[in-house]
Amino acid sequence: MADRSPRKSCGLSSRAKRGICFFLALSLTGALFVGAQTQPARPKILGIASVRFYSTNVAEARDFYSKTLNPDGPCLWCEEAPRPPLTVLLNKDQMISIDGSPQPTPSNLVAEVSLAVDDLEELMKYLKAQKIKVTPTKTPTLHIDAVIKVYSALSVTDPEGHRITFVRRPSQALLAPTPAVAPSNSLHLIHVGFVVRDRAVMDRFYKDILGFHLYWQGGRKDDETDWVNMQVPDGTDWIEYMLNVPADASHRTLGVVNHIALGVPDIHAAEAQLRKNGWTGSEEPKIGRGGKWQLNVYDPDDTRIEFMEFTPTQKPCCSEYTGPHPKP
Repeated sequence: MADRSPRKSCGLSSRAKRGICFFLALSLTGALFVGAQTQPARPKILGIASVRFYSTNVAEARDFYSKTLNPDGPCLWCEEAPRPPLTVLLNKDQMISIDGSPQPTPSNLVAEVSLAVDDLEELMKYLKAQKIKVTPTKTPTLHIDAVIKVYSALSVTDPEGHRITFVRRPSQALLAPTPAVAPSNSLHLIHVGFVVRDRAVMDRFYKDILGFHLYWQGGRKDDETDWVNMQVPDGTDWIEYMLNVPADASHRTLGVVNHIALGVPDIHAAEAQLRKNGWTGSEEPKIGRGGKWQLNVYDPDDTRIEFMEFTPTQKPCCSEYTGPHPKP
C-alpha cells in the first residue's frame, strides 16, 4: 500500500525564495549605487598653463621669445649665456619654455602642453579609474619672486603620443607674480594645435575622459573639416586638432600645424608692436576661416606663433561657435 503520509520539505517555500531573491537584488542594486557614487569625479581643468618647445638653437630662440615676442615679460637667464630651459612669462598664469632639441630632431617641436587643474590628487584618482597611465613628475614654474621653482605635476601621453602635463593652479594663479614681476603687456595663450590622425580616438581621450567640448570646427573649404577646436571644460582655452596633414609633410608644413596661438584685443596694434620689437616678417593680418583677425609669425625653428583676436569680426565658415570666447 502506498504511503500517503505528507512528506517533509527539504527546501525553502516559494514565498521564502522570492523574499531572498528580492533581498539579494536590493543589496546588489545598493552596492552598484554606492559604487557609482564613489567613482572619482573629474576635477576642473581650467586652461593652458604652459607650452614647452624644442629648439635647435636656444640662443636664437631666446632673442625671439624674449625680445621680439614679449619684451615686457620676465625672462629667466636672458642676461647670461643661454641654458635650457629658457622660460618666458606671458602673464600671471602662463609661460613658454624652450628646451634644447634631442637628436634626431623630432618632427613635432611642441614638446609638452601643461594644463592647469584645481586638484591634482583628485585628478590622479580620476585618471587611474579611467585606466589612464599617469606619471607623477615635477614641473618648473615661475614663482612670485621671479625664481624658477619646481612643483608636483602629473604627466600622461594622449592616444597619438603628445605629452600632456597637469599642474595645480593654486588660488587661481599658477604663477602669482607681484605687479613688478607681471609683464605690463600680457599675452594670453589661448590654444595649442598639433597634428591629429584619428579624430575619434582623440575624442575618446579629450572629450569623453577629460571633458573637453567642441568650440568650433572648419576647413579650407566649406564641406571639409581640417581644424577641430576642443575647449577645456572649465575655461576658454582650447586644443586644436590639425587634421588631414600628409604623412610626408615638410618641416615647414609641420611648423605651421604644430603651433600655439596668443590672444590679443587688436591684431593691428599687435602687428605694430611686433615690428617695433624688431619683427620683419612679410605676412600681414587677415581674417581667418573662423571669422577672427589673425597674424602668423615664426620662431627660428619655423614653429608658428599665431596672434589671434579674442572674438570674431565676421560670421565663421563651416560651423557656429559653441563655447565662450577667451578674454584679455
